[in-house]
Amino acid sequence: MINKITAKAKPAVTPVLDEAYVPAVLWNKAYREEVAATGKGEKLVIAMKRNNGAISRFDTEVFPHEGEYKAANIKYVERLVKFMLWAYGGQQITIGGNKEICDTVAEIYSATGKQAFDNDIIGAKIYEKELEFISTSAEEAPAKSELTVHLGRNLDGARIGFDLGGSDRKAGVVVDGEVIFTEEIEWDPYFQGDEEYHLKGIVDTLDRAIAKLPEGRKLDAIGGSAAGVYVDNKVRVASLYRGVSKANGGELPQTVVNVFEMLKEKYGVPFIVVNDGEVTALAGSMSINDNSVLGLSLGTSFAAGYVTPEGTITDWLNELAFVPIDYRENGPVDEWSQDEGCGVQYFSQQGVARLIPSAGIEVPEGMPFPEQLIEVQKLMADGDERAAKIYETLGVCFGYTIAQFSEFYDIRNLLILGRVTSGKGGNMILDVAEEVLKKEFPTLAEQITFRTPDEKNKRHGQAVAAASLPELA
Repeated sequence: MINKITAKAKPAVTPVLDEAYVPAVLWNKAYREEVAATGKGEKLVIAMKRNNGAISRFDTEVFPHEGEYKAANIKYVERLVKFMLWAYGGQQITIGGNKEICDTVAEIYSATGKQAFDNDIIGAKIYEKELEFISTSAEEAPAKSELTVHLGRNLDGARIGFDLGGSDRKAGVVVDGEVIFTEEIEWDPYFQGDEEYHLKGIVDTLDRAIAKLPEGRKLDAIGGSAAGVYVDNKVRVASLYRGVSKANGGELPQTVVNVFEMLKEKYGVPFIVVNDGEVTALAGSMSINDNSVLGLSLGTSFAAGYVTPEGTITDWLNELAFVPIDYRENGPVDEWSQDEGCGVQYFSQQGVARLIPSAGIEVPEGMPFPEQLIEVQKLMADGDERAAKIYETLGVCFGYTIAQFSEFYDIRNLLILGRVTSGKGGNMILDVAEEVLKKEFPTLAEQITFRTPDEKNKRHGQAVAAASLPELA
């Protein structure tokens, strides 16, 4: 049955350098059609509960869990669980409708299962408890109960907004809604084992910004964004600290976990830090004066953030680098999670580097991903057809992935940015993705507006949005 579904999921537009690609959105669609065709579909509910009591829920139908249907059911449900874990987050997962399916998926996501990485990162590190699976009937599954917060859009007072990235740290001073200073400083945090490197860098950035406050104005608030997962200003998972984590046996020391709370005390003002994707989406929403914004950044990794139709921010993880977007067998493997077909292997510097050999482009062995991206961008600027094939391939995959994301996010505006989308190649990615939507998903093509930040918002938007996070007392 899996082979039949996979064959039916063949895309109308094939990525030229990745012909084995099986879009998750098409595989899931084919699966559901096959279930409907049997007339024997059984209701199944997946509910994710987070520590604060919020619940995200997905309702679907599966085959009777028997014979040739079993493998297809497990693949379908397990991949949905994976997507929901990283998009929404949750420590307690209820699968309502079939106990055997629940038990099998629970084993996969156990501390010794195939997806032990997810148990460790999402369970132990983010929610501080291993993932828990509960089997119920479909009717007894928990109801949806989302939590949203009105965060940001506060522009009163003298504020600092900062962003901590993998290659630079940025800061801006915003006074009564006007940006009066911005600065970008290069740094290399990923492989620094000494936590003092990070602390000194952040303090340096904040102190330099404070020095630019107008004479007579005191600092009123600090808002920041950074790659990773932050809960109540506490660092839960952050690639910025991978060197520190490695130097401490895989764990983050409490001084790192609580670094932003310590800085809040040091500066004595309202201080809020959230995921950089959330601030990117908020910045986009503020700049276009509209909501339902999914922000996607194709850069060092694949970052995301979301602003709801009501203009609020959720407590979802939105770590779409780890969601499965390709259902082929033996797909590209993510070096960190060791899972196949995840977003980071397609929509990041790694995604470009992965396609370089297939395009027939030669680069020195061991060349870092950022330099490989620069090389491809140079070739694209010169009209090299090999580079164009890389961007065309990414565009096809991106189009199908947008359609997949629309099943989990209400998207009216898609904000796209990041170094991979710079230059002629970036334009090709977006053009091809839009063509895929028009051909395969015409309703979505009319519903979703692609947006890219203008130069002003590239320079100032993130700083303004980050600075606007805290409310003044």
